[in-house]
Amino acid sequence: MFQSEHIQPVTLRIDNVVSELYVQPDFVYGLTFPEAEQSFDYRNGAELTVNVSIIGADSTELNNLIFDYQEQYNNLFLPKDNRFLSRAVLFRRVDSLQKICNKRYAKIKNDWFKNYITYSIASVNANLSRGENYLISGYILKKPVLYEHSEYMQFFNACFKGYLNTIASARKGPSLYNIINVRANYDALNAYLKEDRFLKSDSIRELVMMKNLWDFYFSADFSPEAIEQIISQLNLQTKNAAHKKITANMLAYFNKMQVGSPAPDFAAVTAGGTMGTLNTFKGRWVYLNFFSAKNLESLREMPKIAALKKKYGDKVVFISICVDDSMKTYRDYLKSNPKFDWPIWYNYNKSLSKTARDNYFVTGTEAYFLISNFGYLAQSPALSPSKGIEYKFNLLFRIRAKTTKTGIR
Repeated sequence: MFQSEHIQPVTLRIDNVVSELYVQPDFVYGLTFPEAEQSFDYRNGAELTVNVSIIGADSTELNNLIFDYQEQYNNLFLPKDNRFLSRAVLFRRVDSLQKICNKRYAKIKNDWFKNYITYSIASVNANLSRGENYLISGYILKKPVLYEHSEYMQFFNACFKGYLNTIASARKGPSLYNIINVRANYDALNAYLKEDRFLKSDSIRELVMMKNLWDFYFSADFSPEAIEQIISQLNLQTKNAAHKKITANMLAYFNKMQVGSPAPDFAAVTAGGTMGTLNTFKGRWVYLNFFSAKNLESLREMPKIAALKKKYGDKVVFISICVDDSMKTYRDYLKSNPKFDWPIWYNYNKSLSKTARDNYFVTGTEAYFLISNFGYLAQSPALSPSKGIEYKFNLLFRIRAKTTKTGIR
């Protein structure tokens, strides 16, 4: 039994057959999965993505509308002859998609679906780098903030990812680093951002601030303690109920995952297909990282982890967790990197309600944690290999040479 207070996507899984369904409050769904293709190779954790059928649903049911939209999208952007599409052609096609949708769904009264179309197309425009003025002015400014709409929030986060750094690089006067790390002052940061032409609205400015400060919390360039102070100040001063709730959740995470807190245990699928747990390595130092086989930045860190493992493997256990949606990409990555000889596990675990990624509040595809031999978080978040975790290892595990000089002990 699953109940939802708002429309949201959920993932359904039967063995290796996977489907996504949008559920609405006060709806009861009768579902049928299509028969699995007999020719499909299920070995090595391969997954088959299918569209479920909803018993009794007509063409105006939300999921059927979304399936229909996806078909219109595929007709334009997945040409059967695999021809290369130039940027100019892609621009014309996304504009054509908007026109098709305007006409095709003109009589549909479902506002959530209309916003789904709007922000799905907005995300396509964002992927085509259509320009921040076009994207933010056209889809964000002077429009309601749809906190509970997954497509809206996905687009919003894509538009404003790294936005504070972009402002800082073009701004004279006090530095962003000084305002956050030295002063740790919400009012100063709010005034700093208020000068930006896209951040005049209090709700947009606060949401952008929260999004970027969350990302900064996991960056070695910013102080987690300073970010926690600013979020705490924002929580006290905001007049927006949704922002008060978001910042309260952020503070709960900060308190739970702060240095000195017990490291959350987890279970994940090992390379051999069994279940591995953090508790297996009780009494050992653990360097835990989350990565994606589709994230080039996280992949660049893996050979560096291999070098660290070679140097510190007798003192630290290295564990990597792949957070890809498909186990196939995880298996393919293992095959492509047979020399990586530390535990590289897969995040998915259908027997548990929460995965390793959930337990460590990892929202992206890359994160690092250092866990002490007493089971506490020693660095949270920890430095990545390229940011200097080796310096921490040197401090922890350096072996002082014994001296034989008289009088010195």
